[in-house]
Amino acid sequence: MSEPRIALIHALEESVLPARRAFAEGWPEAFCFDLLDTSLAIDLSDRGSLDPAMRTRFQTLADYAAGTVGRGGAAQAILFTCSAFGPAIDAVKARLDIPVYRPNEAAFDAALDLGSRIGLVVTFPPSLPALTAELQAMAAERGTSVTVTPVLAHGALAALKAGDGAAHDAAVLAACADLPPLDVLVLGQFSAARSAPVLAPTRSCPVLTTPGCAVTALRRKLNF
Repeated sequence: MSEPRIALIHALEESVLPARRAFAEGWPEAFCFDLLDTSLAIDLSDRGSLDPAMRTRFQTLADYAAGTVGRGGAAQAILFTCSAFGPAIDAVKARLDIPVYRPNEAAFDAALDLGSRIGLVVTFPPSLPALTAELQAMAAERGTSVTVTPVLAHGALAALKAGDGAAHDAAVLAACADLPPLDVLVLGQFSAARSAPVLAPTRSCPVLTTPGCAVTALRRKLNF
């Protein structure tokens, strides 16, 4: 069986390494290539919501990824890694005939399998309402209800952008210090996955990362 070819589309440069690390650990045989447009995250933050032009940019990136032919042929799947663009990604999913995954899709599926009390930690403010709604919608599709405890780790992403990973992790830990009892805690952004090793020992429930769950789901979907 030839190595699978996976396109990774990023709106934050901080998502690239966590995605690559997750594939290296969970699916080293996969061949991944990266498309990065950091202006997407900046524009979303400035404008406060997705607009038609931004949705078109997502379609353009996805069409490029799906049509790129190189080592191993065309991409067999696309994984988006920035969590605040769900509606734009869903539009891509509807158009393409290859698997297309939202960043949190696999992690939310896994979380819903574990219980109804779900903690959701983000470091990019626009992601918080979007991901809370996405998780609740996925629960509704299953015919279940969930109690989502959303958490914004203030200053974590800024610290990471400044090159201070320890301060990022400390901000995530501080944000989670007073959480109520949970069935599962989801680190809701690829860039936050780095905090799992320091956060998990402080929790009595499983801690899921979005890149780790995404790699597992993609590998299963493509039968590798």
